[in-house]
Amino acid sequence: MDHQQVIRDVTVRLPMASTVAEVCQTTVDALARYTPATIAVLLHVNGRLRCVAATGSWQVFATVAPDAGVVGRVYSGGGAEIVPDVTVDPDHIPVRPDVTAEVCVPVLDPAGRPIGVLDLQWTGPAELAAWQVTAQRVAGRLGARIVALGGPAESRSEKLLRHANAMTAATTEWDLLAVAMRAARDVSALHAAVLVLSGRGGPRLGEPTTVPGELEARMRAELTEAGPSALRRIIDRVHRYGTGHTLGEAGHPPTEDHVPLVRAGVRTLVAVPVGPPGRGGVLLVADERLLRPDPRTVNLMELLAGQAWSCLDRLRTLERLREQASSDPLTGLRHTGPFGQRIATATPGRTALLAIDVDGFKTVNDTYGHQAGDRVLVGLARALEGALRQGDELYRIGGDEFVAVIEVSRPEEAVRVAERLTEAARRIGRTISVGVALPRPGESPELTLRRADQALYAVKRQGRDGVHLSAA
Repeated sequence: MDHQQVIRDVTVRLPMASTVAEVCQTTVDALARYTPATIAVLLHVNGRLRCVAATGSWQVFATVAPDAGVVGRVYSGGGAEIVPDVTVDPDHIPVRPDVTAEVCVPVLDPAGRPIGVLDLQWTGPAELAAWQVTAQRVAGRLGARIVALGGPAESRSEKLLRHANAMTAATTEWDLLAVAMRAARDVSALHAAVLVLSGRGGPRLGEPTTVPGELEARMRAELTEAGPSALRRIIDRVHRYGTGHTLGEAGHPPTEDHVPLVRAGVRTLVAVPVGPPGRGGVLLVADERLLRPDPRTVNLMELLAGQAWSCLDRLRTLERLREQASSDPLTGLRHTGPFGQRIATATPGRTALLAIDVDGFKTVNDTYGHQAGDRVLVGLARALEGALRQGDELYRIGGDEFVAVIEVSRPEEAVRVAERLTEAARRIGRTISVGVALPRPGESPELTLRRADQALYAVKRQGRDGVHLSAA
């Protein structure tokens, strides 16, 4: 084997490749002309060793952790290794069943820092020591050419996949929107991304997930100034006709819908529908530079918008299910489960429990039917909610039984809140009995509620429509 010829061949071919991927594949193909080995180049990209080029194997791993396998060991240690018998090396990653030996060398940048590895695996006899020297010299030329071309980098498709995984893992709407906005800027290479979402109160701008850049801040200001009707027109336009993008040509007037964006300084724009008409919105990805987004960029933004909506719809569905699971379907108030969690955190001397019972409710049901009784409960729930203060909480824990949990500085304050509730009930033509209790030091929440119930029954015995405070 003329190893000098191998190095000359690779050296001649490398300058002809114009991208990092082409450089790696050229190296692998050139080496494969001289050896039947399984050959792979893995570069460190975004925390993983990514297989950029390979030959001689039915299957390779797309990415490997930087501390996994012989390749990870060589990358982390920065030194070449010969493995004469892979069956005794616990770190060997099998890519074909008949491999017997492996040579792995780091791919270094001109400063001597590892940026990846060049790995060769044989199924039969080979001059391992000679191939180690050759591989190191080839890897040196490979590393220099990679750095000259800008270094290892994710493709836009790989970026989108990474961001899509992050969106799937998001547990809150805020986190999801943060990932989606970062993804739009990262994958498109444009400077700004704004999401406009439909809502019950009209279209709204998604909250900025970080301190916005200058262009994004101006876009948000102009769109806010333009108002809901302008936002609605932008959404309707994109959902009616589909994704739109500028052509990077100067001197053409914008449509009326785009005037606020042009005032903000937008010269390049990709507008993508998000979700279904009426419920979704629009993703606006923009730049102050005059560019022409290529079709691949536009398609990736459409994929991103689709993934973002799927994740957003899933989060909202889960939130609705959680709300339904913790709420009374008739009144919308939270029920016994959340109430038990709340009173478990009651502060002795500060948290008051107000046990509330509707006076004469059985008579309503017996005389007018359960539908009339349901209307009474719903009306009363709204009246009591309106009479409570900010931060006070109301629960329905039984048929006509409610409990308010409030924070007070002294018992008299709790009594005054209870009296406001009785007045609210009277205003809608009903009366209620309210028992008030404050937790004692060391007292269980269940016992506090029992004392509030006892105080309520004291009101019943005295003729209903009133308030009674349990003894401290």
